[in-house]
Amino acid sequence: MSEVSGAAVSAATTGGDLLGASASSLTERFQAAFMPNYGVPPAVLVRGEGCHVWDADGRRYLDLIAGIAVSSLGHGHPALVRAVSDQAAVLAHSSNLFINEPEVLLAERLLGLLKAPARVFLANSGTEANEAALKLALKHAKTTGRTYFVAAENGFHGRTLGALSLTGKASIRDQFGPFPLDVRFVPYGDADALKQAVTPDCAAVFLEPTQGEAGVVPPPAGYFTAAREICDATGALLVLDEIQSAIGRTGHWFAHQNDGILPDVLTLAKGLGGGLPIGACVGIGDAATLFAKGDHGSTFGGNPVAAAAALAVLTTIERDGLLGHVREAGRRLAEGIAAVDHPLLAGVRGRGLWLAAVLAGDRAADVQAAAQRAGFLVNAVQPDAVRLAPPLVIGLDDIDSFLAAFPAILSEVAA
Repeated sequence: MSEVSGAAVSAATTGGDLLGASASSLTERFQAAFMPNYGVPPAVLVRGEGCHVWDADGRRYLDLIAGIAVSSLGHGHPALVRAVSDQAAVLAHSSNLFINEPEVLLAERLLGLLKAPARVFLANSGTEANEAALKLALKHAKTTGRTYFVAAENGFHGRTLGALSLTGKASIRDQFGPFPLDVRFVPYGDADALKQAVTPDCAAVFLEPTQGEAGVVPPPAGYFTAAREICDATGALLVLDEIQSAIGRTGHWFAHQNDGILPDVLTLAKGLGGGLPIGACVGIGDAATLFAKGDHGSTFGGNPVAAAAALAVLTTIERDGLLGHVREAGRRLAEGIAAVDHPLLAGVRGRGLWLAAVLAGDRAADVQAAAQRAGFLVNAVQPDAVRLAPPLVIGLDDIDSFLAAFPAILSEVAA
């Protein structure tokens, strides 16, 4: 082992300064080296174990963000470490010019979980999965003479120009327009508005089963049943963006299973890789074969290391009964938050281990900062909403520790 790699391992083991660099030094160097699009993040993390992470000053936090619903198995899970290490030692990359076994196994596994005739395209991120879905929808539009798309207000589908054209958040969208696509936005959850907007000229409807970046906003009962019926009646594709919501996050493999429907196109990412970058676009039924040879591609998509990581995630979720655990732990967390009597707390919403504590005012950033001081990492996803998306393996005792501390966190902010 080299001196440098040995120092890195030592620092990671102790939770101390990575390679001797302090948090303040790394923060200054971050500002000097990176574009300012992220601002300055509030902590320098150097190590994770289970559902906890440590910063460069040795402070431990309960991770209730999981890398934005990514770290499904927490940090350093043996199954994930073993899968990534073993695969990297055998074959780390092949490109799309050749077949590798992990990508085939992963695609087959996803189709088995869907229990529907389908085909998979593997990519590297959620945005890329949605770009693939958009290209499928564009090909459907060209072959059927359809001219426009429908998406939801406040929806989020990614930052690339194609995905951004479907994103209904003016604050991140408008400065990069105009966009080449005709996208018509409707209020999320309003089935009547959706029915009026979707005609036989509509190529596809893009929706999230729960709006994540809007503040973990679930749909009203029956909304996705209506969306499926509307698309069936008009011939539009129903595309469900499950970048955040799938792979057990709501207590089901896929969030649309909460509503008993099946989309025409499904996009996945985040929790699928457990920390490794991966995305997937799944075409179901006729949408499975819309692409012809050369229509789309990705150099890194189907990377064997990322595919091996995703297989480890899926295997562990099934083997350890994590879907049931997510439902139980999610109920405990949601009911615990709802039971907090505090003037700053307006309620809680969401499904499974994907919740938002809704505030009575725009104090989410302050709550996030106070929670960090108390040893908990949460996310101010909207000015009045704090997102909680912990690893799926979080223990009930960890949930109870947060619930015990939450009233004091709110009182610190209110004071």
